[in-house]
Amino acid sequence: MSLPVSTFSIAGCDPDSGDVGVAVASKFLAVGAVVPWAEAGVGAVATQSYANTSYGPDGLHLLARGLSPDDVVRQLTVPDKARDQRQLGIVAADGRSATFTGEACVPWAGGLVGECYAIQGNILVGPEVAERMRESFTSSTGPLGDRLLRALGAGDAAGGDSRGRQSAALLVVRQKGGYGGFNDRYIDLRVDDHRHPIEELGRLRQQHRLYFDPVREEDATPLTPSLIEEVTRILEKSGDLEAVGNRDYDTATKDRLRGLFSRENLEERWRDDATIDRVALDYLRDRYR
Repeated sequence: MSLPVSTFSIAGCDPDSGDVGVAVASKFLAVGAVVPWAEAGVGAVATQSYANTSYGPDGLHLLARGLSPDDVVRQLTVPDKARDQRQLGIVAADGRSATFTGEACVPWAGGLVGECYAIQGNILVGPEVAERMRESFTSSTGPLGDRLLRALGAGDAAGGDSRGRQSAALLVVRQKGGYGGFNDRYIDLRVDDHRHPIEELGRLRQQHRLYFDPVREEDATPLTPSLIEEVTRILEKSGDLEAVGNRDYDTATKDRLRGLFSRENLEERWRDDATIDRVALDYLRDRYR
């Protein structure tokens, strides 16, 4: 017997960056394995309630053929005999959107759409969950993944799933945005079973930002004498450098710092000149405080 994926989600896009994705939370185990689907250059789909997971790949295929989100909803739901129990949100990469809530979905159930977003939920405390999510998304700026995550948090703060919390997920795709540029899966973070899944998802996003977000030139921080002294203290605490009176940024010290960057998976933030990446430095300061 199928269990309802009673949840709240937002599918969104950023036409400027090309990012598309879905953020979702639920009192349901591993909601990220069911609800979110996305394809770079095409769009994003959220399928929930008594979820028909074929809506994900089939919906993306129809979007790729040029159908509008409204037409995709009709193509998916009309032949589905259980459509009254389905819920669906679709956003095309160009910003068009649609949402669908079957008449048999458990209240509160419904959705909101606008340019670049589709919000939907069922078994929620009330319509204010979707309304707060819309307010958050439409008023926020920054990378799409962060905007989706903030919208999810706003829905949770408004009451979210009336049964409680268990899992959450964030999926964002971009052209060649995956590891090594071999696929489009830029952000794929899941919290499958946690007392505070959205907060934990936020922590994972911070980690993802540290390891995988593009390194900015403005974060290059000159290695001044005082900063060199701080870096050598970090190396002493990490066990990479013996405590010595001479705190110079010589070849040996630089090699040890490079080794620490490698061990902490910070290779993408390594700089081979007389500067250090500020984001990496802040992490090392906290790690070896």
